[in-house]
Amino acid sequence: MIEEEAKEKFEKTLTAVEQNFNSVRTGRANASLLDRLMVSYYGASTSLKSMATVSTPDSQTVAIQPFDKTAIKDIERAIQTSDIGIMPSNDGNVIRLNVPALTEDRRKELSKVVSKLGEEGKVALRNVRRDAAQQYKKLEKDKKSSKDSCESYCKSLDEMTNGYVKKVDEIIKKKSEEIMKV
Repeated sequence: MIEEEAKEKFEKTLTAVEQNFNSVRTGRANASLLDRLMVSYYGASTSLKSMATVSTPDSQTVAIQPFDKTAIKDIERAIQTSDIGIMPSNDGNVIRLNVPALTEDRRKELSKVVSKLGEEGKVALRNVRRDAAQQYKKLEKDKKSSKDSCESYCKSLDEMTNGYVKKVDEIIKKKSEEIMKV
């Protein structure tokens, strides 16, 4: 049961890592570029997704159409202060982001961001492993499991963790190659 819970948490962590990677831009316009963007809207931190429709009318442009036109300045400010690296322009109704081709330096910088996000994912995987191992040790301490079976479960848990860490490494490699591709 502990192993099943851990596997479920591993899968959720892997999904979260992939979603974080989608918000790192490559060379093309992508609506998921703004997934992590939070906007200060009437003093509350609000996700852009809940405030506007984000679309990609062409391969170099992201269009943001706020539900409330008075929020345009707040959205613009959030984009300018974010790590996206694109200056927004608006016509009073729609904010447009022209996604320029990436320079070599920016590609390397984004590749480092991907590595950092990947490392955070690996740390989360290891935290899941640690929590599950503590549960096994508690079972052993409470004499509900033998020492040998506890060690066997922990070894199995380590193997599962290593498998998920390899998956994260593969995702990092794939995303880095996508970023470095001209």
